[in-house]
This record gives sequence, structure tokens and C-alpha cells, in this order.
Amino acid sequence: MTSVEDLYKAFAVLADAKDKAGEHEKEFRLFLAAAKGNIGEKRLASQFICRFFKYFQNAQEDAINVLFELCEDPDASIRKQAVKDIPTLCRACPDKVPRFADALAMLLSSEDAHELSGIQASLYSLFSINNKGALEGIFTRLLQTSEDEEGTDEAVALVRERLLRFLLTKVKQTGDLEKDVEDYIMQQCRKLLEDVTKDEFISVMELLRSLKTMSTVQSRQQLVEMVVEQAGLDEAFESSDPDCVDRLLHCIRSAAPMFSKNVHSKPFVTYLCDEVLPVLDKLASPDEDTNIQLEVLKTFAEISEFAGDIDKTEKRVDTVFTALLNYMPLPPSDEKEDLTVEEPKLNFSQVECLMFAFHQLARKCPGFLTDDANAERLKDFRTRLQYIARGSQICIKRLKEALQGKTGDALRTEENKKRIVALKLFTNITLLVKDLMHNPPAFKVAITLSWRPTKEIKSAEGSENTKASPVTGQKRNITPITYEGSNGKKTSPKQARTLYQPPSGKFSDKAGAYSTNTLSNNRGGRGGQRRGGFRGRGRRGRRGSASADSGFYQNKI
Repeated sequence: MTSVEDLYKAFAVLADAKDKAGEHEKEFRLFLAAAKGNIGEKRLASQFICRFFKYFQNAQEDAINVLFELCEDPDASIRKQAVKDIPTLCRACPDKVPRFADALAMLLSSEDAHELSGIQASLYSLFSINNKGALEGIFTRLLQTSEDEEGTDEAVALVRERLLRFLLTKVKQTGDLEKDVEDYIMQQCRKLLEDVTKDEFISVMELLRSLKTMSTVQSRQQLVEMVVEQAGLDEAFESSDPDCVDRLLHCIRSAAPMFSKNVHSKPFVTYLCDEVLPVLDKLASPDEDTNIQLEVLKTFAEISEFAGDIDKTEKRVDTVFTALLNYMPLPPSDEKEDLTVEEPKLNFSQVECLMFAFHQLARKCPGFLTDDANAERLKDFRTRLQYIARGSQICIKRLKEALQGKTGDALRTEENKKRIVALKLFTNITLLVKDLMHNPPAFKVAITLSWRPTKEIKSAEGSENTKASPVTGQKRNITPITYEGSNGKKTSPKQARTLYQPPSGKFSDKAGAYSTNTLSNNRGGRGGQRRGGFRGRGRRGRRGSASADSGFYQNKI
């Protein structure tokens, strides 16, 4: 029976032997035997094994197994001691880092906060010793847990969640990783994405976007291709399946930061045109508080700017145009008997999204409006544009009156923040209409979509406003949009018959600021059907707490 005194004697022998400690394997194996003893003996065994491990090649495999057993000991103090000692062993033997990183990763399901902190500290130490080796161990564990049937084990789910969070934090803190290390992360994440839940997908994408290599066009293009695979664009779109809709939105929003003039959004733009816009009114929402049609249109507008050269341009532009006309009704009839008919409802938020997307895509197909065969289409479109423009100008006037003279904190109230965003929305529509009313239609104006963040407004009288976001107190000269009356003469909205009553009171009780992060904060368990979930196991979290914004000013003018 080994005693504590025997362990200290064996330690003294090995310490005195220094570089010749390997000649005393009997003493080293005494430490291995002590791992079966009492608490004190086990703790000493852990320390001494890690201290002299490098000298005993023939006993290393047995020593590793003993340490693994100590890491899973029923006594928490022994587990903590073994976890703490492992970096000492790895500093002397960096090639063992992958195995111990894998072992430590398995322990992350611990519910003891202090123990969990110690495990993470040891993992951080392994990164400083051999960062690629530590990554190999962690990804081995992540990919291994993917093979668990149905992914129902809550401990496995917790390990994956904590590992991904740990990786993200570590990679961000490290900053400059070697190119081969970043390439390795990319390769392993591609494998991992074959089998992830929604929350895991979001974490993996955030991890990849944090890599330094994402500053290159080639890496960003690779990431977009990975997301395209995950989105399942080769599959039929199921508008009635909320999980299918949710997955598509998450994928597009994850790839959106990568899009540029060199990295195109073409696969997603064409898929939305072909599969989603035609069934826009049938989309099933993943959350009852989410206006899913508006969320899809906002996402479509954001990525339309970087579509590049799309195939079947005229057909897809026509799809966007048709969707836009659904939200741009003709003005009420001039006939007296029709004056009592309820005026059409205008959804300005949807109009901004689709008009912006049409403005971006139609420039690739200028004949869509200007060809002789499309003269009636252009005439009808301009009539609708005038109707929308007059309503927008009325709202701009009302909003400016409401914001007149407000500065500082007064502009930061929730109500006034909504008014400022609404002012951007109506101004954007007005600017786009002016471009499209040119003869021939122009596609030159550049705007910032109303829900996109802009510089904080310090004063209504200030000069820090963006060109598409005028604020009260600073007049903007907007040229009235003219149109041809029944007598063939040019008239302006001021001269036209009054058809509209400006909105009164609050424009919309559901107005709210949009955030691209709202769908990224979902935390969920596992389970559910494979169909409609993220690719692989089909595990997904609880349905997202997506933005409850149902759009500004879906009201009757």
C-alpha cells in the first residue's frame, strides 16, 4: 500500500536525478499506483505524474489514462487538481495537447462554476502552448458529439454550446493567428456546419467572421459558399414551414456582412426572386410577433445592392416589380360616385424595401421600363409613384412639425426616435420616386435604408444629418413631383384635387426600430424534426425572438 511518505521519497529520488530521472521508472510507477489511493495520495499523484511525465516514454500511455481517470474522479477536489496540473505536462510535451484538449472539452458539462472556470483556464493555457493542437482537440470533441444519435443528450448539447462560445472568445482575444491555423478553423467549421442547430450555426458563423483571413475576397467568398450550402438553395422552398423560412433568413443574415462589389449575393437574390417573392403573402412566421413578410423584404433589400450580374434578369426584375405593385395601389377614381369608397391602405415600409430592390436590379435591365413595348407599364407605374410620393410628402411635413425645435434628450425619446426613422423612410421613398420619375427613369440616387443605423443626432438644428435623413429644423428643398392631368398639362400635387387626409395622432402603434441582431439572440435546446431545421441533425433552438417590428406607418392616407 502506497503512503504519502512513500510518494515524497519517490519524488525526491526523481528530483535529485534531474535529466537522468528516466532511469527510475519504478518510482514513477509508484505515482501511477497512488492514483488508486485516498484523496491526498491522488492529488499528489496528479502533481508528480505531470512533473516527471516527459522522462518516461514507456509509461506515458499508462500515465495519460491515469490522469483521465483523475479528471473524472467523484471527488471534485481531485478533478480540479488534475485539471490544474495538465498544462504542466503539456508544456514539457506540446504534442500531447490535442489529447488533453479533447479530454478537457468533455468536462465542460460541469455544473460547478469554480470547476468550470478551472477547466477553461487550463484550456486557455493549452492554447498558449500549442494553439493548433488545442484546436484539434476541441474540434475533435465537437465533431464527435455530432455523431450522437438524435442529439438528445443535454450534456452533449451543453458541451457543444460552451465549446463554441469558448472558441469564439479565444479566437477574438488572440487576434493574429497563423494562416495555416485559420485555414484549419475554416476546414473544420465546414465539417461542423453539416450538422448544427440554429444557435450553433450562428456561433460558427460569428467565429468565422472574426478570423483575420476574412479581410480577403477569397475567404469571404468561401464563407458565402458555406452558407449557401447550409441554406439548401437547391431544395424547394416551403413557405408554410416556419422553420424553413427561419433557416433561410438566418443564413442570409449570416452571409450579409460578407457581401461587397467583389463578393456577390447573387445566389440568395435569385432564390428570393424565384421562390420567395411569388409566395410572400403565404410565408409562415417562426414567431407570432414577427411580421415575417417585412423581415424578408428588409433582408432582400439589404442584399440586392450586391447581386452582381444575375441570370434571367428581366424575369426576376419583373418578379420584384410585381411584388412592388402589390403595395403601390392606383389612386382612387375621380368619379364622384366613387368618392365614398375607402381609400387604399399604404404599407410604406414594404414599399421602401421593394422600391429600393427594384431600383438596384432594374438598372441591370433599363429597357424594362423604357422599351416602346412597355409604355403602358411605365405610364401605370408613374401614376402609382405619384400617389405614393404625395402621401410621403404629407407625412414628411407632419413629422417635421412634430420634431420642430427638439434637441438633445428630447430627440432621444422612444417616440421621437421612431419619428426620425420614419422621416428617413419617407425621405428615401421620395428620393427613389424622383429617380424613377425621370424621363427616362434614372438609377443614380444612393440612400441608406431607414432601419440601418446612422450617426446619433445631437440636435434638430445640427448639420450632422445624412443626405437621406433630414431632421426637423433643417429645411430640405424637395422638388414637387409633377404628372400629366387629364388636360395634358403638367400639374403638381398642390394643384391636384385633394384626395388624401394626412395621418393624425400616432402613425402606427406597432412601429419599432429594426435590428439585424434580433434573430441572433435565440437560445434553444435540441430536438425537433429534421425537416426544416438546419442541415444535419435537424436540431434547433426555440423559435426565435425575432424583431416584433411590424413596419412603420401601415396606414391609410
